[in-house]
Amino acid sequence: GWIIHRQARLYAEEYGWNEEFEALVAEIAAKFIRNFDPRKERCWVAELDGEIVGAVFLVRDSDEVARLRLLHVDAKARGQGLGRRLVEECIRFARAKGYKTLTLWTNDILTSARRIYETAGFKLVAEEKHRSFGKDLVGQHWNLAL
Repeated sequence: GWIIHRQARLYAEEYGWNEEFEALVAEIAAKFIRNFDPRKERCWVAELDGEIVGAVFLVRDSDEVARLRLLHVDAKARGQGLGRRLVEECIRFARAKGYKTLTLWTNDILTSARRIYETAGFKLVAEEKHRSFGKDLVGQHWNLAL
């Protein structure tokens, strides 16, 4: 619940995204909870001084492909490497569980997240223009060979 609320508020404030984004986050979180497989999936929550300031999910797409979902770090906690550490945990876990590929979908305007993905070795594999969350956006698909 916190992740849904925080993501919806964060992206509304920073990018002007509407309630469609909150609905997407709620759907992703609900699916994670309903179908959670602790042997192949995880959610990490970042804390700073006892306060939750970020999170990320790793979900199973198939036996060989995992998906990174819903990475975010609150503005007040940025610049301390928390986003990088969350992504590194996803990569470490995916490798340990035998996945061959870690994939993700993002939007090109999320430049800080994209830098984290690039630094971690993800490669941009596709882009498409779309209208979502009340905005014209460019979606991006990234993959990391594990």
